Amino acid sequence: MHPEPKKAMSEESEVSNPPRRHFTRQRRQLSDGARRNMGQAASMHLTKLQQRLPKNARIGLYYDGFGELPTQPILDWCQRLGYFPYLPVVGSLGRDSNGNDDKHLRFVPVYHSKLLNIPTHIHRLGMKQNHHRRLLWARELDVIICPLVAVDLNGNRMGMGGGFYDTTLGKSYRSGAKKPLKIGWCYDFQVVEQLARQPWDVPLDGLITPSGIRWF
Repeated sequence: MHPEPKKAMSEESEVSNPPRRHFTRQRRQLSDGARRNMGQAASMHLTKLQQRLPKNARIGLYYDGFGELPTQPILDWCQRLGYFPYLPVVGSLGRDSNGNDDKHLRFVPVYHSKLLNIPTHIHRLGMKQNHHRRLLWARELDVIICPLVAVDLNGNRMGMGGGFYDTTLGKSYRSGAKKPLKIGWCYDFQVVEQLARQPWDVPLDGLITPSGIRWF
């Protein structure tokens, strides 16, 4: 009886991403106090991001509605330093010529000191959104703090699967534009050694976690 042939080396070395639920489950298991403490720890590293920003920088952040590392410390930081914070709006242009939902994010200014106090509605995908007439394109921001499920040591990001940030940032990334800076913000357990990367994926420029900041 002949032994079963070994798999080709290319198959053995293929990267397969861990399931998203592996990370989202860990996020949900954290207490509110633990989340706040880790958010404050991560915010201590924002000073190193500050060194790369112009005066009166425009900062895109997001609502932490799914157990993510809290983003209120980023808003506090913006207000202390005179930066202008913005929040994303999904599908602000309706549908494209093929009837598909527009996946380009635009950004609205924040005029409240607390994210909890901002009037919002729930998008059909479950995200909080704020209505405002003044919308900016991503290219008008200096930094976008990107939500993520996981990120690897090369800055490759796993999102929730909707493709909103990759679609929004793809054109500026491919053109080599220097802004906006794309910064990940997450817990340390969301950092893995390697993730599979697709041609349309947009990698991060930097990553902030409670344990530090790294640049890619």
